[in-house]
Amino acid sequence: MSGFHIIGLFLLLSLLGVPLAVSMGLSAVTYIVVAGIPLATIAHRMGNALNSFPLLAVVLFIFVGSLLNATGITYRLYEAAKLVVGRVKGGLAYVNVLANLVMAGISGAALADIGALGNIQIKAMKEQGYKEEVAASITAAAATLGPIFPPSIPMIIYASVAEVSGIKLLIAGIVPALVITLCLCVQVWYFARKYNFPRETHVRPWREKLHTALVALPALATPVILVCGLLFGWFGPTELAAFTVFYSLFLGAVVYKELTWERLLQGARETVRATATIMFIVSSAAIFAWALTVEQVPAQMSELLLGFSKDPVVLLMLTNVILLIVGMFMESIAAIMVMTPLLVPPLYAAGVDPVHLGVVVVLNLMIGLLTPPVGMSLYMVSIISNVSFSRMARAIWPFLVPLLVSLVIVTLVPSISTWLPNLMFKK
Repeated sequence: MSGFHIIGLFLLLSLLGVPLAVSMGLSAVTYIVVAGIPLATIAHRMGNALNSFPLLAVVLFIFVGSLLNATGITYRLYEAAKLVVGRVKGGLAYVNVLANLVMAGISGAALADIGALGNIQIKAMKEQGYKEEVAASITAAAATLGPIFPPSIPMIIYASVAEVSGIKLLIAGIVPALVITLCLCVQVWYFARKYNFPRETHVRPWREKLHTALVALPALATPVILVCGLLFGWFGPTELAAFTVFYSLFLGAVVYKELTWERLLQGARETVRATATIMFIVSSAAIFAWALTVEQVPAQMSELLLGFSKDPVVLLMLTNVILLIVGMFMESIAAIMVMTPLLVPPLYAAGVDPVHLGVVVVLNLMIGLLTPPVGMSLYMVSIISNVSFSRMARAIWPFLVPLLVSLVIVTLVPSISTWLPNLMFKK
């Protein structure tokens, strides 16, 4: 049984509707049985994949995502963003983007941002006169910032698989996230004038503005503390996640006093369910990748790609096309686990910086969250906004333009990703 038989079985099971994690695991187990490899290899490889200290950060950031609404952080961040740009034409659209940028510095996941902010943002925009599919599309597109700006769950998982410095990769996402924010804001500016987006009519007195800003200050300090912790070397990825949990609990219980035992237990239960799903994907993908490695599929993939071109730019653009297609059909964590071992060797051999490659891979797959038929962000925002998935799938396409422009810029200008980590870790 060759490596391409393994891939073929995986694709067949996936097309038959078998969950991706199960498809990967069954394909690898079938290979092990047919090849006569001891069955103990299954437990050994799957167990080793989960025995990873950086993966603990994933669990903790999932918990943070569950705590965001329970601690009152979400609402304060949104109100603070309204103070900055709420009064300009299309102000709530700008608020949507900026609030997601700030939230990205806390949660580390697109779906967590949609779950935390989506209901507040979409409801406010609809009340002000935005079309519901436009409000939902802006919310989904802006949530893409979550996995790019640190802390980022996909970045941590990629770093674990590709054996890249997690700290460097998290820092590398800062400038690309700002590029995405700028591109999204340019689109909002254009659409606000083309479609006459409404503006905030309520004029807040200065005393109310000052009170809102002071109340939001502890929440706004969260991403600042976390980014400074990364830049100055105070935290590693796991320590950063643990501190975020502690700070969120402190804000919810002591500062805002909205965290109850019931909400805390609910967040813990949600974390356990989400963690079990992700870790099952990680362990299944690990044994799947091991089976492909034994059959030298990564080496064959390297030979194929390098035979096509040895130009790093050409290979990166080809990688973009591959990952954008993969992202349409595969869940992002599973795609990272499957595609990273295949793409990393040839691109490293062509001279692509591993940190730059990590940012490109994650950005591609986060755009995949917005593309049907699998787009998880579309499904989630559809549920929150009560807009049908088919309507969301049609409405989202214009809002992919700034994300694709950002992807091209980040791909063609490696220094956007590498400048800051190189500056912080120069010898």
